[in-house]
Amino acid sequence: MTEMVYGTVSVRDSEPVLPKWWRTVDRWSLSCILMLFGIGILLGLAASPPLAERNNLAPFYYVERQAFFGFLALTAMFLTSLASPVFVRRMAVIGFLCAFVALALLPFFGTDFGKGAIRWYSLGFASLQPSEFLKPGFVVVVAWMMAASQEVNGPPGKLWSFALAVAIVLMLALQPDFGQACLVLFGWGVMYFVAGAPMLLLLGMAGMVVFGGTFAYEHSEHFARRIDGFLSPEIDPNTQIGYATNAIQEGGFFGVGVGEGQVKWSLPDAHTDFIIAVAAEEYGLVLVLCILAIYAAIVVRSLIRLMRERDPFIRLAGTGLACMFGVQAMINMGVAVRLLPAKGMTLPFVSYGGSSLIAGGIAVGMLLAFTRARPQGEIGDILRGRTR
Repeated sequence: MTEMVYGTVSVRDSEPVLPKWWRTVDRWSLSCILMLFGIGILLGLAASPPLAERNNLAPFYYVERQAFFGFLALTAMFLTSLASPVFVRRMAVIGFLCAFVALALLPFFGTDFGKGAIRWYSLGFASLQPSEFLKPGFVVVVAWMMAASQEVNGPPGKLWSFALAVAIVLMLALQPDFGQACLVLFGWGVMYFVAGAPMLLLLGMAGMVVFGGTFAYEHSEHFARRIDGFLSPEIDPNTQIGYATNAIQEGGFFGVGVGEGQVKWSLPDAHTDFIIAVAAEEYGLVLVLCILAIYAAIVVRSLIRLMRERDPFIRLAGTGLACMFGVQAMINMGVAVRLLPAKGMTLPFVSYGGSSLIAGGIAVGMLLAFTRARPQGEIGDILRGRTR
């Protein structure tokens, strides 16, 4: 009866897993992810040797680690994209609970590595940032709650999801990590909007964000210092923003040449938070525009495929993952060109960082799993059926 009402596409039950995955996955988005990783290795070759030299390490120590973590990230992405949406949801719930507990225990067992914010666990051979792993699980759990609330006699999932988002934002703000807190709140707001939130409520949320920002500015020296630096009409040339701004200006349209950039010798985070400054200086505006186009292609293609999806859980989860992925990239690049205050946020799949790479691989794997073509009717079938 379902096939008669909604229509289906053909199902080949005997088809092997890998050919079926290749036939149903969004190959354009997959190719874009691989290109971002390749660009990250290329920029790592330029940005990380100065840091390795300062730390008395082998010249390509950080590049080798980035390649290793990137391999783990791509493996996680591939395995996650093979899974069904139901299996992804189950694994996301378990992962979210583990990351939530780890985030709650950070004040007691975490470290700041001298950066003024307790965001990491030191494992000796590497560090772990729970918030990176929390984000994809949070999106899936919230999407599940919101989708359940749309069912007849369903639970108050939207209210539960809001309470969960507020709890996570407060924990992140206490680290302090206002960048990740804003990203989590943004992801929740996007999914709530797609789920049919009233405009008045969204305006009220915007007012709460303004109030929260004002409160943080008045009571957090860390937050106030970054806002004051952003609003200052003059840029201190000896700050990270000053170095990055100068590098972008020096790069021009085609860059100063491969290996000829100087900003990597001055910026301590040239291989992580300010990797786009290295790209702009050595390769110019051309490479930066290419990177922007790749991120835009992933987000737009994912949203277009999700628009045809009739399962509300998949639509909400996929939209949240795609938008958070794109906005994180925008925040990182916006900080480098001084459009946004400094946030300490990596550029997905391009910046160096084990937690960021592996968590990004899991998140994109979830997105690829949600946007795969499945043997079901699309939302357009429902709309056409209602007009008959």
